[in-house]
Amino acid sequence: MIDPARPPETGTSTSFLGGLRLWFAPARLREEGATPDYRFSLANERTFLAWLRTSLALVGGGFAAGQFLPDLPRPLRVTLAVALLVGGALCAVRAVNHWMRCERAMRRGEDLPATRFPAALALGIGLIALATVVIALLGRAG
Repeated sequence: MIDPARPPETGTSTSFLGGLRLWFAPARLREEGATPDYRFSLANERTFLAWLRTSLALVGGGFAAGQFLPDLPRPLRVTLAVALLVGGALCAVRAVNHWMRCERAMRRGEDLPATRFPAALALGIGLIALATVVIALLGRAG
């Protein structure tokens, strides 16, 4: 929650570019609010690392789809590989953005930011998995 008695933050801009600067200078977060309990910051970091592992898995899946599915028509194989690689890149970018937004919210004593990204990522992965199952079944039938 925002404390109405607390003056507005002046350390870091809340604009997109201000947030982007924090990605590369996280020490500037110390200029905002008070230091939260270190356990919350460490939990936030563990969540960030989990998102990076998901990103790496998607990138690995994209490379695997591109290299190890030679029986698929090239356009289909490339589409599957690119979808997974783009998903991995988006996940990595979202991970650092969400880490910074959560850290900033904890320092300011605000609610943690809501995000639709996990639902979108799950839906995307589910659709890719379903498409892969259909492709595999059609390949066996043919």
